[in-house]
Amino acid sequence: MPNPTFRLDGKVAVVTGGSKGLGRAMALGFAEAGADVVVSSRKADACEAVAAEVRALGRAALAVPCHVGDWDACAALVDRTVAEFGRIDVLVNNAGIAPVAPSLKAVTPELFDKTIGVNLKGPLRLTALAAEHMPSGGTVINISSKASTHPTPLTTVYAAAKAGLNALTIATAQELAPCGIRVNAIVCGMFRTDSLARSLPDEAAERAMAGRVALGRIADPTEIVGTALYLATDASGYLTGRLISLDGGGSA
Repeated sequence: MPNPTFRLDGKVAVVTGGSKGLGRAMALGFAEAGADVVVSSRKADACEAVAAEVRALGRAALAVPCHVGDWDACAALVDRTVAEFGRIDVLVNNAGIAPVAPSLKAVTPELFDKTIGVNLKGPLRLTALAAEHMPSGGTVINISSKASTHPTPLTTVYAAAKAGLNALTIATAQELAPCGIRVNAIVCGMFRTDSLARSLPDEAAERAMAGRVALGRIADPTEIVGTALYLATDASGYLTGRLISLDGGGSA
């Protein structure tokens, strides 16, 4: 057998939530590894800005605005990708939201439905649709959170949605394995994203949070790229249905 590679030459990758943070880092990392990239998020101009960065790396790019909590919008994203590139080799279900309710009783129907819609319904729908256009060797990467395994009262709905995403990962890996499609998840710890910045009131809070990580720091978004490339490429060809923790050795 040939040696495994971390390259994605000639592959087509779809990244949701691709306009910033972890999504942007993965979109650019995949492009540097040779992939053509579909950048999707809710705002068209933000998608196009990252698509332009992909093109500057010498790869083709398509910007497709999409609210993944919208059932029909997910279908439109897949249809546009297939119309442009003919197939999907890698799907990264990265789009996510983490609104906070002060208590269980304070959770509104709108907050619940939106959180479940973006973090769980969207990945389910996109995986189902994308798999129809994936050749054998295709991969799905779900971006989960440590909140799914270590929930707190402040993360109740988000944690439940991400725990559902973990279950979805394991179940769909079994269903799609006969098609040669692998499904795995990255369970992320603390990364320096906009949502994390909004949750940290000051530098003291950031230092305290970093102190709970074995490596003693909060990760940069680019530090997800190596793990994502491993899961997207044949370097992980015998790995499916796994939840890969990427948390710097963080404690509970």
